[in-house]
Amino acid sequence: MKLTTRSRYGARLLLDIALHSENGPVPSKDSARREKISLKYLEKILKMLKDGGYIKGKRGPNGGNILLRKPEDISIGAIAKILDGQEKVLDCVGDETVCARSAVCLRRSIWDDANQAMYKMLDSYSLADLIKDAHLCPTERMK
Repeated sequence: MKLTTRSRYGARLLLDIALHSENGPVPSKDSARREKISLKYLEKILKMLKDGGYIKGKRGPNGGNILLRKPEDISIGAIAKILDGQEKVLDCVGDETVCARSAVCLRRSIWDDANQAMYKMLDSYSLADLIKDAHLCPTERMK
């Protein structure tokens, strides 16, 4: 599994929405500014999160983004799966046809174990955990 900027930025975006939604929907431009993410890139991430059922956009002068799930119901692993679209550390773990040695590879089980361990760990954290940590360690971006 590769953790790309999409999954890291996606987690930051969802955290920003959760932290700033007490007064209603959170405008994309505000999240982009606070998180120092280009608005164009952020909009691509938003679309993927909307398609995944994690957020909803509201149009209009008081528009913005809102979470569709409770923070404790959004795992970091699920965010990575939605945004990175890859659930395996190596292609051969999910598709034996990728490598001619797949059937006899002694290391393949190690990669599969590593993949499962990484997702188990990522799935053990939720957006609620990030919120709790954010309140313990406030940063400049949360203003």
